Amino acid sequence: MWINDPPVLLVILLFLSKISSLLKSFYQEGLREAGCDEAGRGCYAGPVFAAAVILPEGFYHPLLNDSKQVTPEDREELRIYIEANAMDYAVAMVDHEEIDKINILKASFKAMHLALDKLKLRPKLLLIDGNRFIKYRRTAHRCIVQGDATYASIAAASILAKTGRDEYMRRLHEEFPHYRWDSNKGYGTREHRTAIEQFGLCKYHRRSFNIDPANMAQTEDLTLFENQAGPSATSISADPSAPPISVGLSAPSISTGPSTPGSIIAL
Repeated sequence: MWINDPPVLLVILLFLSKISSLLKSFYQEGLREAGCDEAGRGCYAGPVFAAAVILPEGFYHPLLNDSKQVTPEDREELRIYIEANAMDYAVAMVDHEEIDKINILKASFKAMHLALDKLKLRPKLLLIDGNRFIKYRRTAHRCIVQGDATYASIAAASILAKTGRDEYMRRLHEEFPHYRWDSNKGYGTREHRTAIEQFGLCKYHRRSFNIDPANMAQTEDLTLFENQAGPSATSISADPSAPPISVGLSAPSISTGPSTPGSIIAL
């Protein structure tokens, strides 16, 4: 029988693998959801960016995925597509000085809150990439580990946060070209650490990271910051068996003045 034909079985398995890898459109039908993600949390220098994205039903792009799995060229294509087709989106940043004051994890949450403040549409549910989050107003949220590879709205937010921050770091590179932020974007690569050893730190480096390039291996591991959120951060399992979100009275809308989707706030 044809089902026992190895080439046919291989095609079937590849098809099923492709289907299983598709991003999910929504966590819960019937709620307006905003996906949230950050970029630049593990960098030695520069701000942390975050984005919030509300996607329409049926949104699809074959290249959409976690921004770390997408080439720079494809990220730019996705950025244009997301900005043109999202129901609403916003990007925000928290600079290096604020990061040093409140710590990087809280700064990441603050950047997400700032992005959410700029949305014209009010989401009923937030999908957060990661395992914790500081509650935003009275809006329900779910923390989802590897959410940017699971839900389309989080993946879209990761693309906007990443492309927005990369563009910002290219501008900073023009001021301090010897750190090569046009290529490493402020991460602790070998070339960045070597430049720090030669030129020292500049005004955009994060002092709270206690950067010692001679003893720090090239890494983007964020476990150093896992315990910096404090008791106000919460983690909610996104297990499929988790009960559906029950949404009561929504928080009143707070006007932040005229804005257009995608505007960037700089602290």
